Amino acid sequence: MSASVSIDVGILPSNLCRALAPGIFSSALLAVPAAAQDASETFGVAPWTEAVVSVAEFEPATKLFREAGNWRLVLSGELDETELDYWQLPEQTSAYFERWCAPKADTGCIRFVKFEDVEQEPIRPAARAWDTGGIYSIMVRSDNVPALYDQALKLGWWAESPPIRFQFGASDLRNVVLNGPHGIHVAVYERITPDFTAFPVGRISQGFNSMRMVRGRPQARDFYTDTLGFGILFDSANEPAAPAFSNFGIPYNLTPQIKRAAAALQPDLPGETGRVEVMQITGFTGRDHSERASPPNLGIISVRYPVRDWEAYRAELIGKGAAIAYSAEDVVIHGIDQKDSTTSIFAVRDPDGNLTEFYGEID
Repeated sequence: MSASVSIDVGILPSNLCRALAPGIFSSALLAVPAAAQDASETFGVAPWTEAVVSVAEFEPATKLFREAGNWRLVLSGELDETELDYWQLPEQTSAYFERWCAPKADTGCIRFVKFEDVEQEPIRPAARAWDTGGIYSIMVRSDNVPALYDQALKLGWWAESPPIRFQFGASDLRNVVLNGPHGIHVAVYERITPDFTAFPVGRISQGFNSMRMVRGRPQARDFYTDTLGFGILFDSANEPAAPAFSNFGIPYNLTPQIKRAAAALQPDLPGETGRVEVMQITGFTGRDHSERASPPNLGIISVRYPVRDWEAYRAELIGKGAAIAYSAEDVVIHGIDQKDSTTSIFAVRDPDGNLTEFYGEID
């Protein structure tokens, strides 16, 4: 059995969109074998419901989502000690959270966590896009990227570059990567035409993807497919022949030489949410930040996927040699899946040290 996957180019970096000619794009409509969808079909892995972001203070980070995106505060309070124990944090550690969701959305949310009484450092300190280790960005959609960019600057955020507009086939697209406190990046995509109707967009939509900069795209991609059982939405190493403005801050004249290759993966195909994207940038030698990609350090810590058959999925991953970074049962995670109860949860590291979490049915 196979599934035909329709690629929404809104997830592609602008340089890769330009590089893929219509004929090449058509050939990239992938037939994904059933084995590649074991995560969703066999174990019930669904799109991620929230990203976990560690902050020193809530306001500088949440202000963008509240004022520019009209996101709503769903729940706030103190993290339960069972969640802190699951992360193997020192006994004296405490933490508070605010869970924010886009208007009309209860998934693709962000759980901002403020840790106290524990040493912290940024996961990706002073990093550039080509540095590996640590989750680079959360991806959202917007109905007006230029307006959001202007407002973000007024709110104290910055950007990798001004907004970039580009054509791909019948799609007219804009993109900007906004930079927030402690290396929190929000990659924003606007599909001008044709209309995007899969979920409400607004000025800042729910999160639908997360990007990890990796040392090797094939190894990272294969971890998500062969080990986690995700399907491939797209996989491309094409480049434009002519210089093009880069949404990652690569100098204009160097874009044909600096090779960027990316793959997007998700547990349920086709679909518009719950994605992970891995990107390899070669030609620049960056730093590796993987040793800091753990709580309570500051930045994007993980995305969390619900799993119907949590115990069997965990056993499957262990059998495939996955590195289980954290695992615990009877963990109270306030407000996850809009409920306030107990779950089982584990986290795995990909080849670049990035965390992905999977939690079971809520009691």
